[in-house]
Parts: sequence; C-alpha cells; structure tokens
Amino acid sequence: MDYKINARNVNLFYGTKQALFNINLDFKKNATTALIGPSGCGKSSFLRCINRMNDTISSCRIEGDILVDGQNIYSKNQDLVLLRGKVGMVFQKPNPFPKSIYENVAYGPRIHGLFSNKKHLDEIVERSLTRAGLFNEVKDRLNDDASGLSGGQQQRLCIARTIAIEPEVILMDEPCSALDPIATAKIEELIDELKENFTIIIVTHSMQQAARVSDMTAFFNMGVVIEYDATDKIFTNPSCQQTQDYITGRFG
Repeated sequence: MDYKINARNVNLFYGTKQALFNINLDFKKNATTALIGPSGCGKSSFLRCINRMNDTISSCRIEGDILVDGQNIYSKNQDLVLLRGKVGMVFQKPNPFPKSIYENVAYGPRIHGLFSNKKHLDEIVERSLTRAGLFNEVKDRLNDDASGLSGGQQQRLCIARTIAIEPEVILMDEPCSALDPIATAKIEELIDELKENFTIIIVTHSMQQAARVSDMTAFFNMGVVIEYDATDKIFTNPSCQQTQDYITGRFG
C-alpha cells in the first residue's frame, strides 16, 4: 500500500488538557481522506499537527511521530519552511492577501524562488488558477484586488495560492463552511480533480460532503479515532455502534 503520511501514537496537549489520544492513522497517496466528528473532538487539532501549525501555540505539546514520505516531521532538524512547502493548507474562511489576484498566487513561488523569469511566473499563476477552476472567471482582472471576489472565488483563489508552490499534500480545514451550495459544489468538484496530483485531507462537519468527496474516512470523538475505513463502509456498514449513532444523527 502506498502511504504518504503515517501518524504513530500521536498525543496532543494544550497546557494540562489532553486533546488527542494515541492517534494512529495511515493516509494513502493521491486519495482524499475526510476527518469527521462532533465539534471539539480533535479533528482540526490533528490536521494542524501535519504541517506543525500547532507550533505557533505556546501551550501546545505533541508526543509521537508523524511521517511524511517516511521522514519524521517532528525531528529536530525538520525545516518548517520546506515542510509547509510540501504540506499546504486551506482554511475555513477564505483569507486572500490584501493584494491583487495575480500577486496572491505569485506570492508562494516568489518566496520559494520557484520561477526563472516573469514569463515563467505568469505561467505558474495561470496554471494554478486554471487547476483551481478560477482562471476563466478572473483572467481579465488579474491586477484587481482579491477582496473584490465572491466568497467562493476567494476560496478557490486560496486553493490556487496553495497549489502554486506544488505541495504534495493539501490540508483543508472545513473549506466550504462559509460558502453557499453552488460554491461548495465547485470546491468539491475541484477536490475530486486535485487528488490525481495531491494527497488531500479534509476536515468537514458535513456528512454528505465527506461521503461525496472522500475515499477514506476517520471518525473522531473526544480526541480518539473511533473508526477509520473506506468511506463507503463507514457510511453504509460501520463497525462501531458509536460511528453508526453519529452518522445517523443520534449524537453530535
């Protein structure tokens, strides 16, 4: 089995409060995995472990190992800039930079020195916007401020900005929760296309969304992984009663 990410015995603490308990998960390469579960169950906390976003919280402490391509990202000599170049993230609320549409996408390649000249940078921007399903909508106003885009367009811009640096993994923390159904459908379609080239992990509150977009699903509750299996099995024939109760709306 070709796994991109392996989490081994991951425990996470905020101060004295433990938020994750002994998480062991393997994520398949070029697949979409959904993390589901009630609010406050540890899904987003775990997601942020995969690109070490939790490092920014001073009270946060993590135990265990997370391997990306077999390399432990919590080793002492891990370069965080390289890690976040490899593991991109799309947040719950679209957060475009206060710059033009073009400069939002060009920002990452500029910082990481990924282009040789202006023409090359133009190509990266166009390709990233095209892959994010946005280029045709914005091609005549690339120099306009990104804040003028609709919420759904802003979120696709953030996805274009993420993929412009050619990461290998994309983490998505409830990327559609601020969007209307039409914008959500576009993002879901996009997730399906992107997994050909990327390994995607998405946190979602929507059971329907998890069922539509993911190949694998992990059900979290109270900081523990209750069940992890193929999405079809989780939604039609889960092994645990607790999973069944959550999916059918009996709790959560």
